[in-house]
Amino acid sequence: MLDLRRLRLLRELAHRGTIAAVAEALSFSPSAVSQQLSVLEREAGVPLLERTGRRVALTPAGLKLVRHTEAVLERLEQATAELAGARQGLAGPLRIGTFPSAARSIVPGALAVLMSRHPALEPMVSEVDPARVAAQLRAGELDVALVHEYDLVPAEAEPGLTVTGAIFTEPMYLAAPSPGTVADFRHSPWIVSPPGTLCHTMAVRACQAAGFTPQIRHQVDDFTTALALVGVGQGVALVPQLGTLAPEVRAPGGPVALTRLPMYRRTRVAFRAGAGAHPAVAAFTTALRSALPPGLAGSGAPT
Repeated sequence: MLDLRRLRLLRELAHRGTIAAVAEALSFSPSAVSQQLSVLEREAGVPLLERTGRRVALTPAGLKLVRHTEAVLERLEQATAELAGARQGLAGPLRIGTFPSAARSIVPGALAVLMSRHPALEPMVSEVDPARVAAQLRAGELDVALVHEYDLVPAEAEPGLTVTGAIFTEPMYLAAPSPGTVADFRHSPWIVSPPGTLCHTMAVRACQAAGFTPQIRHQVDDFTTALALVGVGQGVALVPQLGTLAPEVRAPGGPVALTRLPMYRRTRVAFRAGAGAHPAVAAFTTALRSALPPGLAGSGAPT
């Protein structure tokens, strides 16, 4: 009989690429992960891994087993959702991941709605960059999360996860000392998010689409800080609607002009495959829609 805990390790290895990454994500030692995978190979009766020096790759049999594991885990999530639906009322923890601008402007209102309808539920919010959401959902560190994508950085399908359609769509703005286009500021210093984030990739690709590579001076993961830096003449930045308070923002040091761009950011809700019918996940998604500001409520997904 194949052990489900070991199958999870194999699945994580397929997604993360190295035993060290699996060990770090799941709080195991690398040797413990290796030992458990060796036991899984003996249970399976066929080689699941190919070791070449320090690198480990899944064999064709290992890849097939991962696909079956994804299906098994999805059915377990469906079973968990059905059991939760059979209980009277929602209770217990709900681990929510969100990115900072939504955490500040939308999530508090959503939690207020959620708690008014389900007072026994215990929402637990963590700020997580969308690039790291998939790993935390699969590891069970989150139950549901807000993720976003940009026109220039479309989301990639993540095995084992389900993502809803766009909950809301925001236009992007160029924050600069004066109105203009992205190309107008090709010689200006730029303020972007740290490497590895979707926001960083979006800013770099937007500049490349305008025909230049940005001269990055500051790397900050907060749009309010970015606007403040623009206000004191430290560069220009790309900011989504949620990162602004109004069409015109006055930051410390001077005015900031916001020019609306033909670019959009779409926010969706992600959860483990099979968990869409879980009443707590559905309740949070409903509360989120109810808490949208008037300018975002019912927004579509223009392209």
